[in-house]
Formats: sequence, C-alpha cells, structure tokens
Amino acid sequence: MSSATAARLLAPSRWRPWELALWAAIWAVAALFAQHAALVNEIAILALFALSLDLILGYAGIVSLGHAAFFGVGAYGAALFAKHVMPDPMVGLAVGAGLGALLGLVTSPMIVRGTDLTRLMVTMGVALVLLELANKFDGLTGGTDGLQGVVMGPLWVPFVGRFEFDLGARVASFYSLTVLFIAFLLLRRIVHSPLGISLQALRDNRLRVMAIGLSVNSRLAAVYTLAAGLAGAAGALLVQTTGFASLDVFEFHRSADVMLALVIGGAGWLWGGLIGAIAFKVLHDLISSFTAQYWTFWIGLFLVLLMLVGRERLFRPRSWFKWGKP
Repeated sequence: MSSATAARLLAPSRWRPWELALWAAIWAVAALFAQHAALVNEIAILALFALSLDLILGYAGIVSLGHAAFFGVGAYGAALFAKHVMPDPMVGLAVGAGLGALLGLVTSPMIVRGTDLTRLMVTMGVALVLLELANKFDGLTGGTDGLQGVVMGPLWVPFVGRFEFDLGARVASFYSLTVLFIAFLLLRRIVHSPLGISLQALRDNRLRVMAIGLSVNSRLAAVYTLAAGLAGAAGALLVQTTGFASLDVFEFHRSADVMLALVIGGAGWLWGGLIGAIAFKVLHDLISSFTAQYWTFWIGLFLVLLMLVGRERLFRPRSWFKWGKP
C-alpha cells in the first residue's frame, strides 16, 4: 500500500480543528454558565443515550423503538446498587453499563435475524415488558412511587480529590460530560476501525458483506451489546445525578426523545447525537419557559420544517431560494 493510499484511508479518523474547537466550547460553557449546570447535565446524558442509538441505527442500520429498555435497566441497576450495596458512583456506573450490555447480549438474537419491522416491534415490546415488570415488583423498584432514598457517595478523581454531589448539579454536569467525552473517544475509534467500516458496509448491503465471508450476525450482536451498555451507562448517570429512579425511565417517550434528537442532529456521524441532544434540550427549555403546555407542538412544527426543507438547507439561508430544486 502506498503512503498516499494509507493517508487517504486514515484521513477520516484524524481530528479536525472544528471538532477540537467544539469540544473546547462545550467544556467552556459548562464552566462559565454554572447556573445552567442541571441543563448541561441533562444534555450530556441525552447525548450519551443518542450516541448509543446512533451506533446501531446510523452505523449498523438496526432500527429500534425500545432503546429505553437498556436505559431503564442501567438506571434501576445503578440505583439498587447504590442503595443496597455501595454508593460509589464509578462502580455504580459500571454496574449500570454492565446490566445494559447484558440485556443487549441476551436480546441480540431476536434483533440480528429480523427485518426492520420485526426489530421495531421486538425492541418496543422488550421495553414495555420491562416497564410492566418494574411496576409489578414494586417492593424492589418502588412501583409508581419510584425508588427513593438513592444517596450517592463522593466522586473520587485520581490525583485531583473527592467531590460531593451538590444541589446545583455542577459536579454532576462535569461528571456526565466526562463520561460522554470518554464514550465519544471510544466510539470514534470504533467507527473508524475495520469493525466500524464493515458495519457501514453491512448497513448499505448486507448480502454483499455475507458474500465476501464476513460474519453478519456476530457483528450486529457485538455492536448491539456495546450500544446497550452505553445506554445503560446513560441511565445510571441519570439516577446518580438526580438521586431518583422511576418507571419513567422505561416509558416510550424516552425512546422517542432520543430518536428525535438523532433526527435533528443526523444519524451516521457521531456529532449528530451531540448536536441533536443540545438542540432538543435547548429548544425544550426555551419553548417550555414560554408555553409549558404546548411545547410539544412547536417541537413537532420544527421537525416538520426540518424534514420538508432539509437539514442542510434549513441551516444555510442562501439555499432557501433553491428550495424544491434538485
């Protein structure tokens, strides 16, 4: 392989200046606007959740309407672990991610062999079953009242110190942002690896991938398990930073919200989940401050406009005059 060919293949994996600038801006906003730390924390959790969905939808082509199943398992797992075993946040985060990954591994055989319609129904069904189980075993989960009394211990950072979770959510926001950044680095490495490239090829043409001898089912199961673990980590972060777990983590609107964030930002590139989460949460916060009852109408109107005009044209005013032209 020539040096020019190798450089061309490695080009997509290199960091671009705008990526570094955008991450620097995200950290700067979190530091400078401490009064909005709770919103920053919500955005970071939704962004991590959106990254996990983008991995299976945008890169592997696995559609899902029940991604909240892994989110909820991670949330309740971390909450029960903190309440009955130990309140260490890092260990609880690992427990939540591990339980989400385990559920993804167990349910992956139902996903890898089905069609898109089958996957939609199966994923949504898994989330609904877990919702009913959490409601049934109210002695363990708290049922409709939620699991209360989840108290987290201090966050220990090597060579820096220990940080107590504060009511202003400042420690929580930096904690969630750090987990999001690490997950972003991990996924960025994966999607530019041979595995990530083979997943994109599988998404585009499954038969050709099978024809060249690659194992389709094992790749789909692996990426589904990884995405489930990340979703479980997002659920664990929610519980750890709010101190409360409820049946809401399994509700359909969780899966719908993360899908909307991905629609806004765009699937198939990692920044889509981050940008979509920022846009969705900021729009939600701004619109609900003016009309708390009808904010969903304006979000829906924005999505309709986004779909009709197109993401590229909507954010480039000069292209508005070309609307409707090929």
